[in-house]
Amino acid sequence: MSEGRRIWDISEAVSERSAPFPGDTPFTREWVARMADGASCNVSTIRMSVHVGTHADAPLHYDDGGLGSAAVPLDAYLGRCRVLEIEGVGDPSEVPVEALSAIESAGVERVLIRTSARHDGETWNPTFTSVGVAAAEHLVASGVRLVGIDTPSVDHATSKDLPTHQVFRRAGTALLENLDLSSVPPGDYELIALPLKIAGSDAAPVRAILRELES
Repeated sequence: MSEGRRIWDISEAVSERSAPFPGDTPFTREWVARMADGASCNVSTIRMSVHVGTHADAPLHYDDGGLGSAAVPLDAYLGRCRVLEIEGVGDPSEVPVEALSAIESAGVERVLIRTSARHDGETWNPTFTSVGVAAAEHLVASGVRLVGIDTPSVDHATSKDLPTHQVFRRAGTALLENLDLSSVPPGDYELIALPLKIAGSDAAPVRAILRELES
């Protein structure tokens, strides 16, 4: 039975305090109507980059001819996944290929990578751990259909040509970034992380959760 299964919310809270990627539009909110001012309801307008907070990159983000968020197949964002706790190595920091041996020959289709025990979506850290090309190629070769990470990008902060994104693009691998996995132990879960249906968008915000597997 599915009733009573524990849920982990692995999404960042989005607010004026959210740290955008340098150059991206930060989150701002304008109140169009306020009950405190005599309106019948509260109504607000928000403005932000679609890469603020937890989001799903669409192929259009790194391919001019790629699908936008409203057109991506949704099956990759739903289903069994594995959370791996991996410490980045090198400078700049990347996921080491040898740390991915836990998914080899295991039929794992979705992998979420926890690089830090603490998650801070309000402070920009330019030295965050990325996936890197070698690890991306290994994940693709292992048959992984979705990769998520608890940092702002699968590529380095200073990358100009996004080589890791391109590895995943060629394989049709779905991507989740800015996940908050700080309270999630390594292991297997059910992932539910649907991107908003924004036509022609290069990415979309996601309310991502993990659910305890049925016993």
